[in-house]
Amino acid sequence: MASSINIGSYSSNAGENGSGSYRFALISLTSLFFMWGFITCLNDILIPHLKAVFSLNYTQAMLIQFCFFGAYFLVSIPAGNLVKKLGYQKGIVTGLVIASIGCALFYPAATLATYNLFLGALFVLASGITILQVAANPYVNALGSSETASSRLNLTQAFNALGTTVAPFFGAMLILSVASSVSSDLANASAEAEVVKLPYLLLSGALAILALIFAKLDLPVIREHDHSVQGEVQTHLGKTSALQSKHLVLGAVGIFVYVGAEVSIGSFLVNFLGESHIAGMPEAEAAHYIAYYWGGAMVGRFIGSVVMQKVPAGSVLAFNAFIAALLVLVAMTSSGSIAMWAILGVGLFNSIMFPTIFSLALRDLGPHTSQGSGILCLAIVGGAILPLFQGMLADNLGVQHAFILPVICYGFILFYGAKGSKM
Repeated sequence: MASSINIGSYSSNAGENGSGSYRFALISLTSLFFMWGFITCLNDILIPHLKAVFSLNYTQAMLIQFCFFGAYFLVSIPAGNLVKKLGYQKGIVTGLVIASIGCALFYPAATLATYNLFLGALFVLASGITILQVAANPYVNALGSSETASSRLNLTQAFNALGTTVAPFFGAMLILSVASSVSSDLANASAEAEVVKLPYLLLSGALAILALIFAKLDLPVIREHDHSVQGEVQTHLGKTSALQSKHLVLGAVGIFVYVGAEVSIGSFLVNFLGESHIAGMPEAEAAHYIAYYWGGAMVGRFIGSVVMQKVPAGSVLAFNAFIAALLVLVAMTSSGSIAMWAILGVGLFNSIMFPTIFSLALRDLGPHTSQGSGILCLAIVGGAILPLFQGMLADNLGVQHAFILPVICYGFILFYGAKGSKM
C-alpha cells in the first residue's frame, strides 16, 4: 500500500490500514518531541544553578549551551548515517538510550561536584537528542502526503514547545527552590550540586521507559527511505547526495539562522526587559514573562498545523518571517510596553519556522532523506554561534540595538519561504 507517491509503501506487518497506522505512529512520536523540548529548556535552569554552584563567570556558564549545541554539530552527520543504516525506529530507540545514559551521568557529576563532568554528561545527553531529531523529524515528514508534511511537523513540534513551556516550572520546583533551601543550610558546592540528582534520574528513567516502548511498537516502515530494502539505489532524481539539492542546502542555512535568532532573542530577553526605558524589571520578575515568548511558540504551532493544510508552507513561512522581523524592529526603535510586547510577540511567529524549514528542505530527497536530516540538524549549531555575535553587538551597541542580528536572520528566512525552498 502507499498513501502517497512521495512516501512509498510501508511494512505490511503494521497490521492496520495506512492512515490508521500512520496516525498511531504520529501520536507515539509526539511524546519524543515533548521530551526533547523539555530537556533542552531545562538548560535555562541549569545555567544559573551551576553558575552559582561553581562560581562561574558568564563565559564559563555558557559552555553549557556550547556543549549542547556542539553535539548537534559533531553528531548530526554520524547520526544521519546511523539512521540510514538502522532505520527510523531503531534510530529513535538508540537516541533514547543514549539520552537516558546522559541524564544518568548527572548523578556521578553531582556526587563529585565537578563542572567538567556536568559538561560531559550534557554532551552525551545532547548526542542522544541529536539522534532523536535526525530520526524523528524526517519520519514525521514521511508519515503522510508531502503536501501536508509541514502541517504534521508543526503539530508534533507544538508538543516540543509544550515541553519548553512546562520545563521551567519543573526546574524551578526541583532544582532552584531546593537549591535555595540547601544553600541556606549548607553553603558548599557539593550539597548544591547534588540537587540535580533527582530531576535528572527521573528524566533518565522516563527516557529508558520510552526506549523500551518504542522498541516494542509496531510502526510503519517508510520503504522509499529504507536502505536495507533499496540498498542498490544510489541516485534519486539524478542526484547521488542530498547536498546536490539546492533547496536542502539553503534550508540548512535557514535552520542555522533561525535557531541562532531564536536562541539570541531568548538569551537577551531578561536583560532587555530589565532596561530602564523598556520595563525596568528585576531579573526574577522578567523571567516570568519568558513564558509568553515560549507559550506563543506553542500556540503558533497548533495554529500553523491547521493553516498549512490549506495554505502553501512556503507562503506561511515567508509571512511569519516578515512579521517577526517587523516586531523586532519595533522593539529596537520603541520603548516601554510597546517594545516589551513586540519582542515577546516574536515567539508566536517563530513558532512554525523550524518545522516548516525542515520539511521544505527534506521535500523529495527520497533515499537521501536521512542524510539531509543529519545536515539540517548539524545546522542547529547556529544556536551556539550567533548568540556570541549578538553578545559582541550588545557590548558595543547596547542590548536593544543588538537585535539587528535576528532581523537579518529573518530576512533570509523570508527569502527561503518565498523563493529558496522552491525546487
